Amino acid sequence: MSPLNDRADRAGRTAIAGSATGGTAAAVQDLDRLILLGIAADLHRRTRLRDGGTHDPDAVAQDLGAVPRHRWIPGHWLAALHEHGLAGRDAAGGYHGLRAPRRAELAEARARMESARAALGYPAELADLMLRSLRELPALLRDEVGVQALLYPDGEPGTAEAVYRGNLISRYLNAAAAEVLRDLAGRTGRPLRILELGAGIGATTADLLPALDGRPVEFYLFTDLSPFFLDAARRRFDAGFLRYALLDIARDLPHQPGELDLVVAATMAHNAPHVGRLLDRIAALLAPGGRVLLIETVREHPQSLTSMPFALSTADGPPERHDARAGTTRTYLRREEWLAALEGSGLRVDVDLPRRDDPLTALSQRLFAATR
Repeated sequence: MSPLNDRADRAGRTAIAGSATGGTAAAVQDLDRLILLGIAADLHRRTRLRDGGTHDPDAVAQDLGAVPRHRWIPGHWLAALHEHGLAGRDAAGGYHGLRAPRRAELAEARARMESARAALGYPAELADLMLRSLRELPALLRDEVGVQALLYPDGEPGTAEAVYRGNLISRYLNAAAAEVLRDLAGRTGRPLRILELGAGIGATTADLLPALDGRPVEFYLFTDLSPFFLDAARRRFDAGFLRYALLDIARDLPHQPGELDLVVAATMAHNAPHVGRLLDRIAALLAPGGRVLLIETVREHPQSLTSMPFALSTADGPPERHDARAGTTRTYLRREEWLAALEGSGLRVDVDLPRRDDPLTALSQRLFAATR
C-alpha cells in the first residue's frame, strides 16, 4: 500500500493514543450478543415461534404487527439469529427452534454491556440507544416511533454524535481521513473543490475542515437528502467557503464532470442501489489526480439490527439493491467488494485502513481513499 496509507494510519493512531484496543473483538461480541438475545426474547414472547413448528418470516412479521414497509425486517432478524445459532432454518426459508434466552442469560449480557462499551470507547449515549431500541421494537415495527426519534431524542444531536463521531473507530477513521485531505491539499496547485455526499450531522466534516485551515478552497459543497441536516450544519460551521444543497445520490449528482478535487462519502455510499454505478459517476466528477474518500461499514453487526434496518426501509419495503447485494438482505458490501468496485471505476486505491492485523478491524468500519 502507498506511503499515504502509512501516514493516514499514524494520524489515526495518534487520535486514539492511550486507548486500549486489545479487547476490541471480545467487546464487539458482547454487544452483538446483547442485541441478538434481546431480539430472540422479543420474538419468542410475541410470535408463533414460541409454539414450535416452522414458520414463514412474513407470518412472524404479521404476529408482530409490522407495517408493510417494515415487514421485511423480522426476516432480516431471523436470518441473523440463524447465522449465530439461535434459530433453525429449513430449505424453504422457514424458521424454527427459536431458543428463548434465559433470564439469567439476559441479565449477564446486560451486565457485560457496560464494560464492552468502555472497551470500545463508546459514549454512554450509544449503550442507551441500544437498550432503548430493544424496548421500542414493537413501536418501531408499527411505525409509531421512528429511528430518528431514537437518534435525536428531544431533538438533540448527542446520540447521533456518539454514533458517528464520539467513539474509538470514528476518531481513528476521521483523523486518518483528515490526513488524506491534507496530503491532497499539498499536491493541488489551485483552490480545492470538494463535494461531500450525505454529510448528515457533519460528523466527518467537523474533522476535515480543520485540515483546510490556511489552504485555498474554492468551495466545500455540503449535501444531504434532508433539510434538517443542512440547517444544522449552517448553525454548526462557519467556514466562508461552505455551500449547502439538497441531493439524493439515488437520483442525481452535480453536473461538474472532471472538476472536483475530492468527493467525500462517510457511512452513506452503501445507500446507493448500485455502488459500482455511483462510483462511476463520482469518478467522472473528479479532475485527474482527484480523490474519493469513503468511510464504510463492511459487515453488519447485530448491534445495529434494531436501528439501521428501520432507517433503510422505503415506502415499498426493503432498500433497492442491484449490485452484489441483489437478492439478499445485506446492507453493506464487503471490503473486497469495495476494493473491486473502486478499481472497476478507474480509481487507484491508495488508502485501506485499518490494517488487517489491527484489533480495530473487529468493528468492521474502514476508510478507503482512491485517486483518479
